[in-house]
Amino acid sequence: MTGSTIETPATGAFPEQRGIIIRDVTSDQSGKWLEAGWRDFKRAPAIGLTYGGLSVIAGYVILLSLFQLGQPYLTLPLGAGFMLVAPIFAVGLYETSRRLEMGENVTLWHSLNAFRRNPGQLGAMGVLLMLFFLAWTRIAMLLFALFYNGSVPPLETLVWQTFFARDAIVFLITGSVIGGFFALFAFAISVVSIPLLVDRNVDVITAIVTSVAAFRKNWRVLTGWAAMIAVLAACGMVVFLLGLAIVMPLLGHASWHAYRGLVDTTDSSVDRLRRAVP
Repeated sequence: MTGSTIETPATGAFPEQRGIIIRDVTSDQSGKWLEAGWRDFKRAPAIGLTYGGLSVIAGYVILLSLFQLGQPYLTLPLGAGFMLVAPIFAVGLYETSRRLEMGENVTLWHSLNAFRRNPGQLGAMGVLLMLFFLAWTRIAMLLFALFYNGSVPPLETLVWQTFFARDAIVFLITGSVIGGFFALFAFAISVVSIPLLVDRNVDVITAIVTSVAAFRKNWRVLTGWAAMIAVLAACGMVVFLLGLAIVMPLLGHASWHAYRGLVDTTDSSVDRLRRAVP
């Protein structure tokens, strides 16, 4: 892997970004990130299964709510939208991997309190991703209204109308293109930024700029990595959401190692966060 340094002048908007190195990564790194994530999962299985179990429970609560509200047609869009906000919910897993890497004590308490390391900046990032999620949900509702003349199909014909009806192909392609744009943009601004906010004393703008720089430099590899994440998450969802109990923590830990592989802050002027969770 080779690297290039993000250059900013001493009087630039983000002087703390000086010295951050964005590495060139190869396509085989994705498998290595998954392997490292699996090792972390096995080293702290109780933490991973807690997050995975909470993901499954949250999924069932959302499904039940949609059916009670008479909006089961939003199941697929919300499942896709989960990928937009998942990185912020994985903060505790990033902290677990960080502590394992540093040889620090790791407990569920440390993981659940990970936001305390950089609360304001992580909160701002969470709000941004939630806005993406809400925008995607509204667009999905609008697409259903446009393709089904203002009314959604009843539950008994929902699957047929969505996947096999005359206009289903156009509907699915349109939704996939728009959803893919949202997902890829959210991925580009979060793939590095959230782990960086957990690890280093930076602001949310610097973290996003660094993340976008990493994506631009390695867009082919990271587009494949995003697709791999989407496929694994989809596999976890199709088995009645139960697969998320394993897939969610695996991808959370692996995403930390993706950050460590993409960004080198060893010789930068950006200090590690000193704020520790007791």
